[in-house]
Amino acid sequence: MLVPFFFKLREGGVPVSITEFLSLLQALQARVASASAEDFYYLSRACLVKDERHFDRFDRAFAAHFKGAEDLFEAMMKAIPEEWLKRMGERTLSDEEKAQIKALGGWDKLIETLKQRLAEQKERHQGGNKWIGTGGTSPFGAYGYNPEGIRIGQDESRNKSAVKVWDQREFKNLDDTVEIGTRNIKIALRKLRKFAREGAAELLDLDDTIDATARNAGLLDLKFVPERHNAIKVLLFLDVGGSMDYHVRVCEELFSAARSEFKHLEYFYFHNFVYEHVWKDNRRRHAEKIPTMEVMRTYGHDYKLIVVGDATMSPYEIVQPGGSIEHWNEEAGSVWMQRLAKTWPHHVWLNPEPEQRWDYTPSVQVTRELIENRMFPLTLGGLEQAIKALH
Repeated sequence: MLVPFFFKLREGGVPVSITEFLSLLQALQARVASASAEDFYYLSRACLVKDERHFDRFDRAFAAHFKGAEDLFEAMMKAIPEEWLKRMGERTLSDEEKAQIKALGGWDKLIETLKQRLAEQKERHQGGNKWIGTGGTSPFGAYGYNPEGIRIGQDESRNKSAVKVWDQREFKNLDDTVEIGTRNIKIALRKLRKFAREGAAELLDLDDTIDATARNAGLLDLKFVPERHNAIKVLLFLDVGGSMDYHVRVCEELFSAARSEFKHLEYFYFHNFVYEHVWKDNRRRHAEKIPTMEVMRTYGHDYKLIVVGDATMSPYEIVQPGGSIEHWNEEAGSVWMQRLAKTWPHHVWLNPEPEQRWDYTPSVQVTRELIENRMFPLTLGGLEQAIKALH
């Protein structure tokens, strides 16, 4: 049963290896997990998944492979005649507990109350005299309720136990194939950080203070160091308008995350492709243009250039003088893109369009050639690849 599960994970995109699979088998042989579907789920996930990005893929594969296991347990319980349970209770319950059952109104009333307790109980319980559990004095214990996953008297999961754990797919937003939100963008951008000490000595150096105080016979000797700042410098070029209107949300999230993560961030806007002018304010784009050449002269080669756009347009807008749909451009957009790439060797293009569409869009192919195939999808996985390319 576990070998097909291994291949199901591989088919689902979880990069599990034979070594990890053998680790799971060894853990099971050592009885690390008890006779519980939930314990096995957490154990197998810990052994087989190396990156939290793949948790959601694991959950989907687990649910597909072990589908029906819960129904099997419930069917086994339903197959046990109620008379057997009653007799077992009569043999195992004390006189006092039988009196409690009688006080509830007999066996029929007990079953009704049992169902009510099942609906109310939210977690495993051990001891006590009310809840269903183990080691307690509740008369309901004679009914064989298994808190590790077998349910009695309810139609659906109410306490987040057993196989319903993986059905919730709490990590689906971590999959690196989905579009990313501001939080995930921040996490990815942090990998581009490079800290350096800057400015006056104003940050307390705790380790050095302790060491200096000890050497000074216990007299406090405060030590300070310059504050650490992210030394990475980023230029962000953002395509706006037209087909990019469909990607406003994700571009806003990227812009917001970048502004919070980088102290040295400059941004400019363009439409469809970069020509001789860019701008900072979309509301005054025609009145307050900034020459692209001036931007290239202002910001040094140590900046990292990130261009964001869908690169979806007529190829003439890229390769022909006068190809722009808004003005007459003396030089082709391709010339300006080559200049940008030469000015800032560490550059990437982030495309919010799904990657599977790129091969069917000629302008995307032209753009990829101009930037030396440094185009990446605007997904969590694509952003991580882009960050590696920027180093």
